[in-house]
Amino acid sequence: MASVPALVPAEHMADHVLVLPRPGASAPDLLPGLAAAWFDDVAWLRPPADDAPTRGGGGARFHGARVRGRPTPALLRLGDEHRAAGPFLLDDGTAAPLGVVGPASAWALGRVDGGLDQRAGRPMAHDDRDGLVRAFAAGLPAGEELRVVTWAVAAARRTGGVLLADGRQALRPDPAASVDLSVWPARPVPAAELLEAVRSVVATSDLGMLPGGVPGHRVVARTPYDGDLVVDQAPAGGLPRALAHEPWPDGAPATMLRLAWLPQDPYELEVEVPSGVHGIARSRARALLARIAALLQARAGGAVLDDAGFALRAADLSARRESPTPGTRAWV
Repeated sequence: MASVPALVPAEHMADHVLVLPRPGASAPDLLPGLAAAWFDDVAWLRPPADDAPTRGGGGARFHGARVRGRPTPALLRLGDEHRAAGPFLLDDGTAAPLGVVGPASAWALGRVDGGLDQRAGRPMAHDDRDGLVRAFAAGLPAGEELRVVTWAVAAARRTGGVLLADGRQALRPDPAASVDLSVWPARPVPAAELLEAVRSVVATSDLGMLPGGVPGHRVVARTPYDGDLVVDQAPAGGLPRALAHEPWPDGAPATMLRLAWLPQDPYELEVEVPSGVHGIARSRARALLARIAALLQARAGGAVLDDAGFALRAADLSARRESPTPGTRAWV
C-alpha cells in the first residue's frame, strides 16, 4: 500500500485521508456534492485555483509515487469544526494499491483550527459494519469528528473509495453492503398500486398497515431463505439534504417510501465481514429492492436515495440490479 506521504503533503499526514475516484478530467470532483448531502452550509473556505494542477506539498514525488496537487490546496468546510483540504490528484499507479480503480483525488480531513479532536474511550464492541472499532481501537472519534468519519466511510462506500483513518488504517467499505433505499415520489402511491408494483417483483407480497398507528401502509415480501423485503409509505416530513434544492412540480413530496431488507440474522448487518450465506442473500435483496425502486420511480417520478442519503441515478439502480450472484429472483 502507498504510504500517506505518497498521497498528501507532510502537513496533512495526521489527517484522515479520503481517496475518491475521479469521474473524468473535465468532470467536477465528487467530494463537494457528497459533502452537501450530509452537511449544512458547505462552502469553500479557500476556493480551488483556476490554474492547472502543479506540484503540491513537498514535491512531485513522495516515496516514489507521483502526486499532482496544487501548491495551496482548496479548503471546503465540513460542518462547524472541520474541513477538507485538496484535491491532491493521484494517478492510476498510486490509486491502485489502495483498491481504487483509475485516477483518484485525495482529500485531507481535519479541524479548521488545526487542532486535534478529543477522542472517546476504547470501543466496547468487537466489530462494526464500518470497521471503526478496528481503525480506532485506542479511542473512538466523538462528536463532530465522528460525524465526519462516518460521512467519509459512507462516501467511500458510495464511490468505491477508501478512507485512511488518522492517515494509517485503511477502511474500504463494501459498496454491496448498501442495500436499503428510499424513494421520494412526485405523487403519493396508492396502496393498491404499491402492492401491484412490489408483487411484480416478489409474488408473495402482502399489504398491511404501518405499526404504531402511523398513517400510511406497508408491503412485506417474505421469503424462506433471504429474509423479508419491506416497503413502507409514510408522510415525508422534511426533504433530505441531498434533495433540498431539487425542483418539485407540486412542491415538496407529501410522502416517502422506505425500502428495507430484513435478513434472517439481523446481527450480520452490524459486522464488517458477514458470512458468505448473508452475502448471497444480501446480493439478491439488493437487486430486488433496486428493481422495486426503479418501478416506483417510473410510476410516480421523484428521486431515489441510498441508505446514506446520497442520490442515485438510473445507471446506479441498473448497476444494483445486475447482481454478482447468479439469479436475482427471490426464494419464495
